[in-house]
Amino acid sequence: MTSICVFCGASPGHDPKHMALANTVGETLAKRGHRLVYGGGGLGLMGAVARSAHSSGGKVLGIMPEFLAEVEKTLTQVKHIMVPDMHSRKIMMYDESDAFIVLPGGIGTLEETIEILSWMRLNLHHKPLVFLDNTGYWGPIIRGLHHTIEEGFAPESFAKDIHSASTAEDALRIIDEKIANPNIREPLDVHNKV
Repeated sequence: MTSICVFCGASPGHDPKHMALANTVGETLAKRGHRLVYGGGGLGLMGAVARSAHSSGGKVLGIMPEFLAEVEKTLTQVKHIMVPDMHSRKIMMYDESDAFIVLPGGIGTLEETIEILSWMRLNLHHKPLVFLDNTGYWGPIIRGLHHTIEEGFAPESFAKDIHSASTAEDALRIIDEKIANPNIREPLDVHNKV
């Protein structure tokens, strides 16, 4: 069973397409036999993806910092691991996952995503990450990541790690392909771009 971590907002956002996509992702993960790993909350896109995966018969693991349990309304119907802080949450989400899908979200979602990409760039892992939205929400961030390459702050090879999709099926297709054929990078050159 492949475990897919979904980073996403604890808010619904203004566009109802985001919540609809979160529901579709949860259902699709369950139907494809993947386990959902997520931040443990019951609100917004987080709650939607977890409820949808659970109600579709999928396995779900929520990882929740103790101080956020009441604020983010931990779902009682899915398995949770309580951790002491945000750093522990991110490490455990990483350890429990084989790949990552990034749904729309705010600064917390972006922070989790950038850290995974940074670790990937440093050759610490080869777990694929896919930005998923059907509204163009992540377009400016994806363009910004490519801008770091254009401006010489990241190597051309980093472009091979920036993936996006507009449907859950396309995101999982990219993940399956990347797990089968990981982007093995050359060793880091400390005198070159890190």
